[in-house]
Amino acid sequence: MTDDTDPAPEWRNFYGRRSGKTIRKSQRTYLSEDLTTLCPAGVSRADNPERAPLDLTAIFGDDRPVWLEIGFGGGEHMVHMAATYPEVGLIGCEPFINGVAMLLGKIRLAGVTNLAVYPGDARDLLDVLPAGSLTRAFLNYPDPWPKRRHHRRRFVTQDHLVPLARAMAPGAEFRVATDIPDYVRQTLAEVPKAGFDLVGNGVTAWDDWISTRYEQKALREGRAPHYVTFRRR
Repeated sequence: MTDDTDPAPEWRNFYGRRSGKTIRKSQRTYLSEDLTTLCPAGVSRADNPERAPLDLTAIFGDDRPVWLEIGFGGGEHMVHMAATYPEVGLIGCEPFINGVAMLLGKIRLAGVTNLAVYPGDARDLLDVLPAGSLTRAFLNYPDPWPKRRHHRRRFVTQDHLVPLARAMAPGAEFRVATDIPDYVRQTLAEVPKAGFDLVGNGVTAWDDWISTRYEQKALREGRAPHYVTFRRR
């Protein structure tokens, strides 16, 4: 397993969209006014070439538990969790800037303050999270990459899971929600290899779950959601 001394690669392939349709004027305002404040300093290689660990106490103001959402989409789940658990600090990663803009609008509307937002590749953030610093992580409706030759692009591969495991504390919870049966198969096969134990696998959502727009689309199209829970070994 990767340890704290392993250097992060200087360049990585990135698959997926960085931006989509035109961002509305209000969303451009959120990006220009709010993102700099919410984005943790020291994630990018330009700001932190030595890849020194982030100071999470400085980000959230105390030593509260820290959770990570990987690919927060439109931000519904992340804002819901921030409002439900104000004593927790949440960091969200999302490279799709339209989704970041949507999240920032929801943050303003909800008035939650216990969040940090990184508008980029989750692997860059995992490089600089302190070892054992996360007590929960979420992967909700990740890009399914349905073609077999693209399965290596999915998050549930060792290139992603090993750095995630390093950043998670023993006993920390990792939740995966997806409507793609083959994604469930790969999740069940790969996540335990990175140092996690399966503790839940079924079609019943977690008690504090909020259905997202991606889940609603899956339901409309006749695909059943699946909820899988792991514990960091």
